[in-house]
Parts: sequence; C-alpha cells; structure tokens
Amino acid sequence: MHELSIALGIVKIAEEESRKAEATKVKSIELEIGSMSGIELEALDFAWPVAVKDTVLDGASREIDWVEARARCADCQYEFDVENSYDTCPKCNSYFKDVFKGKELRVKSLEIE
Repeated sequence: MHELSIALGIVKIAEEESRKAEATKVKSIELEIGSMSGIELEALDFAWPVAVKDTVLDGASREIDWVEARARCADCQYEFDVENSYDTCPKCNSYFKDVFKGKELRVKSLEIE
C-alpha cells in the first residue's frame, strides 16, 4: 500500500508550506488526483488518519478533485477518454498515445489558520 507514503508526502508538503506562512494549523486541503495516477482512493482514505495524526493536517477537511484521463493519439491526433493504459484510439485503433490529463497527484490548495 503506497498510499500511506503518499499521504505522508502530502503531510510533508503541508508542513513545509505552513512553516513558510508561519501557520500552525491547516483548516482544509484540496488535492487533485487523476484516474491514472495509480492512487486508490479507498486505500488513501484508510491511510489518511494515521498519516495526519498530530500534524498540521490533523482535523483538517480534505477535498479531492478527481480528474478523468484524456489522451491524444500519436498517429491521428484524435483526443479521447482513457480508462486503461492499454486502451486504443477509438478512431484509428493505434496503441500509441500521449496521456495528457489524468496522471495528476498534487496539492491544489491549503487553507491555513
């Protein structure tokens, strides 16, 4: 379960940004997670309380913006929704594509006290 290490990384980012702003508490955090980021939301939900305990994120509300994956075919330039890395282009059936949306994993915003 790599979601625990991801949650701990998010805590580290929140602590660094809070320190820069001279804040001691985060009221809310907004995350952006892509459907092809490899993150399982249930596992992140399970790991979250352990990761944030006794940190600046303890008690903070969390919002997740889920980003669906989009790709551009390398052969015909058609843009399409992607569910799996092995999906083919619906227009020309090529396997060659650039997934340009849906791999996100970022802290979008922090609301601090």
